[in-house]
Amino acid sequence: MARVPAAVVDAARGLRGAGLGAVREVCWRTYLRYGRHLEADPVFDADWDLLVVLDACRADLWAEVVGPEGGLPVGTTRTSPGGTSTEWLDAVFGARSAAALAGVGYVTANPYSADHVDGHALGYLREVWRDAWDDDRGTVLPRAVTDAAVRAGRETDLDRLVVHYMQPHFPCIADGHAGGATGGEPARARDDGVALESWGDRPLSVWEDLRFGRRSTADVWAAYRANLEAVLDDVRLLVSNVDADRAVITADHGNAVGERGIYGHAAGLALPALREVPWAVTTATDGGRYQPPPGDVRPESDERGTDTPVTARLDALGYR
Repeated sequence: MARVPAAVVDAARGLRGAGLGAVREVCWRTYLRYGRHLEADPVFDADWDLLVVLDACRADLWAEVVGPEGGLPVGTTRTSPGGTSTEWLDAVFGARSAAALAGVGYVTANPYSADHVDGHALGYLREVWRDAWDDDRGTVLPRAVTDAAVRAGRETDLDRLVVHYMQPHFPCIADGHAGGATGGEPARARDDGVALESWGDRPLSVWEDLRFGRRSTADVWAAYRANLEAVLDDVRLLVSNVDADRAVITADHGNAVGERGIYGHAAGLALPALREVPWAVTTATDGGRYQPPPGDVRPESDERGTDTPVTARLDALGYR
């Protein structure tokens, strides 16, 4: 069966049952896609040795959670080159020469690396999601990423390292926040999107629940915030166990919580809620106090011929 384009899926979600709100959303999407432009700030060409990427982290959420007493810098705000992970990956890695990527390592929990990252060009690629997927949570937990990144930092000779956590992207892994599943569904139930063919048969995503009034903005924001808090201990652990003169904490994109009728994240939209991300500059020093369990630090083998596990993981995250 042919894959339904994401734009069609988004449109179908918005139009069914949303009434006039759907018309408003379509109008805003059209304007934000074709009538407005946001100039992206550089990512790959910026000055950093370690780039920590928090998936779907809004700049204002970061500032609210970290604050002056959070042990990490609030930093500034920058404009991401994309409103989705795929746009970000294409912009950051896609146009780079093999020579530019040869000294760069990428440790990632995001399954989109399967189709949007050239592992043969990178100096090192560790796709943590391939073997550390948590079926009960429907995502990759932060510690698996931290462990892989610490091993990479200590056991490889890289000029630059990108570490991509899956949080605060839903599903929420924090205790007390099942991520929006309803009707007694387990916490791993999808809460960030429903495939078009499954509409009505599976729990609606957190964003659909918000759009249709099944959850309040305050409730969704609390879960979003808790999910960021859940990953920050690992970010602190990471920057205490790798060496980097200049470490930057940022995000690939944000999330909309109803701004201009938009919910979640979508490609091609010049909406600040999607494109404004944190840019917090710090240093990282390996104090040697944390020893991750033994693991393989060799670059990934080419597993791109087996698409089924990739599809399943993207489904769990609500991407497909």
